[in-house]
Amino acid sequence: MSLEDVENIKKRIENFKKTLMELTEAPVMTETAEHKVREMSAEVVDSNPYSRLMALQRMGIVKNYEDIRKYTVVVVGVGGVGSVTAEMLTRCGIGKLILFDYDKVELANMNRLFYQPSQAGLSKVTAASMTLTKINPDVKIETYNTNITLTTQFEEFLNVLKTGGINGERVDLVLSCVDNYEARMTINTACNELGLKWFESGVSENAVCGHIQYIVPGESACFACAPPLVVASDIDEKTLKKDGVCAASLPTTMGVVAGLLVQNTLKKLLGFGTVSWYLGYNALSDFFPSMMIKPNPNCSDNFCLKQQSEFKNRVKEEPECTNVDPLEDVVTHENNEWGISLAEDEPIVSNNITELVETETSKTENVNKNNSIKSEEEYLSLNDGIEFAYQSGDQTAPNEESLVKETELSVDDLREQLSLL
Repeated sequence: MSLEDVENIKKRIENFKKTLMELTEAPVMTETAEHKVREMSAEVVDSNPYSRLMALQRMGIVKNYEDIRKYTVVVVGVGGVGSVTAEMLTRCGIGKLILFDYDKVELANMNRLFYQPSQAGLSKVTAASMTLTKINPDVKIETYNTNITLTTQFEEFLNVLKTGGINGERVDLVLSCVDNYEARMTINTACNELGLKWFESGVSENAVCGHIQYIVPGESACFACAPPLVVASDIDEKTLKKDGVCAASLPTTMGVVAGLLVQNTLKKLLGFGTVSWYLGYNALSDFFPSMMIKPNPNCSDNFCLKQQSEFKNRVKEEPECTNVDPLEDVVTHENNEWGISLAEDEPIVSNNITELVETETSKTENVNKNNSIKSEEEYLSLNDGIEFAYQSGDQTAPNEESLVKETELSVDDLREQLSLL
């Protein structure tokens, strides 16, 4: 069999795979479309996929969880971290999810999460879209099999960020889950140009460290403000890769980083908790460093410098808060199904201030007196069934015979007397 015959067979196999996918995908889409949920409900029944998510609202964590359907999130890179990130957001019921990737699913990806061996050969965005739609048909999935680092495709990426929102507005958040610096710099440039907030994430080559970073153009450091050595030295990453050598990969580390990324995404979108500016993860010591990196006034990205200037102007224009009324204590669960209630302390009102002060002073003296004047019997009294493990020492005053009397003998004389005993 010639090489040409082998190539023809491979092409026929690929065509059969595509045809089989199309035939199996259509009925599944029709079937799942019937199960779409129009409104999120907090009703606790087995058929409600959102009951446990809506419980966050009932418990006072979020004000209105259903707001999550208003947001559009872009995930760039649907690999080890990005695919799990997309799955978590889909299960949380995000309104719209836009996926960018140009790679294909390989059997070498099976050590990670999400993808299945039967999806090998498909583009990652296609395979991800099929799986995510089955998980939650309520989420609108939009895919782009695009390499955003190419000049010809960067404009398409920029346009999606501008108009990819649910109602044609710009997207709400961008999540970078790529594995190379070139793609990170591309996302950084686009978000700086649009003033768009985004999260950067990554896992180290030894698979035991990772991080996420929340970037607000002008307010925090962008990716170009403090670039890695490879970027700062203008080294081509492709020249660093060697044949037969690959980076390590652990699904555990990628799952942790994806979890941190989605957790902070939810906090940012739904307005609860504190969003981490930078959060690292070291699996060897379970260390989670956190910090905030300020922007570099000498950043090489002109859009970043422009955003820094605009941010400073916004801060100057903000009025100072004066005469702020103190916040009143509000009972969060005034009415609840468990019947728990909080009783307020009634203040003691007295017409005579002097009388009130004397009363409080008298109470304090009585307490001190009661605490200090207690007989030994009161201290040593025990309840029935309890006894001391050992007898306390004799607390009575020592008699004269037990005291050591003064002597003019030297130490040597005392030692001599001891030796005779």
